[in-house]
Amino acid sequence: MRIVYDSQKRIPAFFEELGSIFKYRDLLYQLVRRDIVTRYKRSTLGIAWTMLTPLGMMVVLTLVFSQLFNSVPQYPAYLLSGLIAWIFFSQTTTAALTQNVWGASLLHRIYLPRSVFTISAIGTGLVNLIISIVPLIIIMLVTRTPIHPSIFFLPYSILALTAFALGIALLLSSLAVSFPDVIEMYSVVLIAWMYLTPVIYPEEIIPSAYRFLLVGLNPMYYLIQMFRLPIYGGVLPPPNIIFIGSGMAVFMLLLGWAVFTRNSDTLNYRI
Repeated sequence: MRIVYDSQKRIPAFFEELGSIFKYRDLLYQLVRRDIVTRYKRSTLGIAWTMLTPLGMMVVLTLVFSQLFNSVPQYPAYLLSGLIAWIFFSQTTTAALTQNVWGASLLHRIYLPRSVFTISAIGTGLVNLIISIVPLIIIMLVTRTPIHPSIFFLPYSILALTAFALGIALLLSSLAVSFPDVIEMYSVVLIAWMYLTPVIYPEEIIPSAYRFLLVGLNPMYYLIQMFRLPIYGGVLPPPNIIFIGSGMAVFMLLLGWAVFTRNSDTLNYRI
């Protein structure tokens, strides 16, 4: 029987990439495992660095800002609950760009789903994020911050944060192919974005004239709040925070996936 390939009957790249990722799920697991093992195998403290990194940043920032923001109860717990979410977002989106550069040589030799390196970077960050919750719980106990049942909302908060980070990572990876300067520009944007988001300071200090710009139009504000309120505030996020944060996460994921898969056929030729 003669098999004829008809390119016109090819399913849309949006869905084809999804199917490929499912078929190569074992490779995805191995990439995440490789990243974690390689990162810590020569380190004396090993995976404990995942917990010490946010703790170290928390100590420094607490020493600097605790007197300035002394109106915030249990400021170390407040700071760390936002810092952990931000570190996950910034590290994973930056690592995704590096992973795509590393995997470019493989794309020239064998077939692989183009998105596998981006998704593996997010997967590695997700493992680190879950581990980082341990020191957050410890700090809450030390500072006598009550732990409420609302903490069980965290899996949904993490899911939304992961979806948003993956969408940004895919979009940046697509842009970086044509505009390599995106990588350098993004590192600058991340620094500004962090200080314009209420991570280390309470949103109440933002002047009302700028609050809509820095809070209302800032997707990371909603995602940080979805992560912080259940664990530090002991309450579920308000419905508008959940709705807007979830909507932004889904929108960015779909946009990033659509842009990335639309350019996936030419990606390996342009890297």
